[in-house]
Amino acid sequence: MKLVTAKEMREIEQTAIDDYGIPSLILMEHAGKSLALKCMDLMKQKECRQTVWIFVGKGNNGGDGLVAARHLINQQRQVRVVLLSDPWDFKGDVQSNYHMLEQLRPEVIQNRDEVHIADLKNEIHDQDLIIDSIYGTGFQGIAMGLDGEVIRLIQSHPGMVISADLPSGMEADSGQVKGPCVCADYTLTFGLPKLGLYQDPDHAHSGQIEVIDIGLPIDLIDLPSIKVELLELKKITNDFPVRKRRSHKGSYGHVFVVGGSKGMTGAVSLACQAALVTGSGLVTAGVPASLHDVMEVKLTEAMTKALPEIQPGDFSQAASERILDFARRASSIVIGPGMGTNRSVKELLNEILPQVSIPKVIDADGLNAVAEILLDRPDFIRKMPGDLVLTPHPGEFSRLTGLSLEEIQADRIELALRFAAEWQCVLVLKGAYTVIASPEGKAAINTTGNAGMATGGSGDVLSGIIASLLGQGLEAEAAARLGVCLHGLVGDIAAEELGMEGVLAGSLIKNLPKAFKFFRE
Repeated sequence: MKLVTAKEMREIEQTAIDDYGIPSLILMEHAGKSLALKCMDLMKQKECRQTVWIFVGKGNNGGDGLVAARHLINQQRQVRVVLLSDPWDFKGDVQSNYHMLEQLRPEVIQNRDEVHIADLKNEIHDQDLIIDSIYGTGFQGIAMGLDGEVIRLIQSHPGMVISADLPSGMEADSGQVKGPCVCADYTLTFGLPKLGLYQDPDHAHSGQIEVIDIGLPIDLIDLPSIKVELLELKKITNDFPVRKRRSHKGSYGHVFVVGGSKGMTGAVSLACQAALVTGSGLVTAGVPASLHDVMEVKLTEAMTKALPEIQPGDFSQAASERILDFARRASSIVIGPGMGTNRSVKELLNEILPQVSIPKVIDADGLNAVAEILLDRPDFIRKMPGDLVLTPHPGEFSRLTGLSLEEIQADRIELALRFAAEWQCVLVLKGAYTVIASPEGKAAINTTGNAGMATGGSGDVLSGIIASLLGQGLEAEAAARLGVCLHGLVGDIAAEELGMEGVLAGSLIKNLPKAFKFFRE
């Protein structure tokens, strides 16, 4: 499913009106009716017949609320409509819907100033349901004056809140909240989901997001020109590698994991185990020589390779020749898990990365070394041959780009797209709603996963999963998309079984077979 900016949504709706002859009044009718149906469903679940309060702004979002009011009244529900502007400020379809609603003689409160806010707060305190239809996709900046006070009122309301299209106070494209913003339990977003909803960590303002069909033509809601989409399980299932009856261990790739340092052998171990359980036929861990015996104990199914070290537990630049030689026989490589920050790591990667042509996943300390190399060689990433997947969390992305964490979190999708296009790599920007951006200017937003995955080693598991898929023949973008979605799904399975506090990196690997079974079924 595509994700759209406010501008893209306006253009789609205008095309539906101009070229397909669908009246805008009909689109508003579908949106408002869906709000009413959601309200009725929740009232049925709660077995209540209390008043539904609908807060109405003067724009099209307010029109959606007016339609909802009409349908709720027709279903014999008690409704109170709170207007945040004078009715004569309504225009077009909003005005038409207000006139239709008037015929039903609804209970309307015209809240003209902040003086009445305290009275309003007392009146709605014990009510179960509120519809927020104050602001839509056109909102920018900070809600001021009466609108801001009403939004604060809704924000503090203990009952259920449903937002129309977007929580009022949120910017549609960035998801930024610069002032008061409704904290919705449900956001019913119309036609297509808006980008900002998926830059709202933990659904802090948007709650549960439901996408509502308002009757837009199918070819308009799947336009190739829209560059961002949500990952959908049914689509990425087609990317799963097929295991044939007549095959052998060499048929499913050989993953080479290079990493580890003193006290950090677990990172390599987790990446190797994840690659094995994701289906790789062979996996080899390349570690500093003094850690080799430890790795042989940790890894039963994977092979190990001792590499030259500058001191116990730290890679030497002299390891480059042996890494390059082994990489020629491997199908994919992971570089970075637990590798350490010794200066020799930077020197080693500076030498080998421009020469490794097999598909690469660079993670963790590998990314930190690349960030240092970029200071001297600004085109370093672009010079790497073959498929390349970078998997930074926001802190690592900050080091790669020089941007602050605040700048990154405020515009994750656009920054990921720019980076992937500029450096011709697939970027996996981790976090709530992980972004997978491709060199071709496309991005996907992942919706699987949970806060329980914020634990050491989780990223190492992801790098092993993606490398395994690369080694089995998937292209970089497909491997990253499938890997991220699969990684989040195993996190959800683990959290359901153990509770979020009990999710460990090892439990992600343990649940990979269940995730594969889920996909295939």
